[in-house]
Amino acid sequence: MSENNLGKAAHSLQIRRLNPNHAAAYRAIMLQAYESEPEAFTATVAERESLPLTWWENRISEQPDASALVFGAFSDAQLAGVAGLRYERRPRTLHKAKLFGMFVLPAFRGYGIARRLVQAVLSQARSTPGMQVVQLTVTASNAAAVQLYSACGFVPFGTEPFANKVDERFVSVLHMWCPVGEMAAAAL
Repeated sequence: MSENNLGKAAHSLQIRRLNPNHAAAYRAIMLQAYESEPEAFTATVAERESLPLTWWENRISEQPDASALVFGAFSDAQLAGVAGLRYERRPRTLHKAKLFGMFVLPAFRGYGIARRLVQAVLSQARSTPGMQVVQLTVTASNAAAVQLYSACGFVPFGTEPFANKVDERFVSVLHMWCPVGEMAAAAL
């Protein structure tokens, strides 16, 4: 796709919740994410490529009480990016959720797609009764991602050194949170 056509495709992009029919495309994009950005994910290609398609279908279940949901950015029929929201299920943490699995294919970067995915996740969280906070972790050295999350309202609250080991290197992650409920916003 030419640069001009890609820009048009990104502009007409649709953000929508994935469902089990998208499992194969979701699996493919996440395996590419784990391969191309190993420092950004705890999961590895080796861990996830052997999982059956039903595992991926369950991860994007349409059940009303699903513990997670994933949004996809579609350019025509192509899945260009994804971001997930996982709800806490323990009684004392029901007010929290976590943004996870954020990835945009390299050919689609630079068009605001990542920001639109984060905004979709935050909008979903805001519409969830009782939700106060969305948290995430991001590789501390990934300045572009930290800047994106900060621009979307996330605030750092700590750095975890030695969080992940990638090959023979250790990677630190930055923990961030974003208020989505009135009580959390008042705490700022």
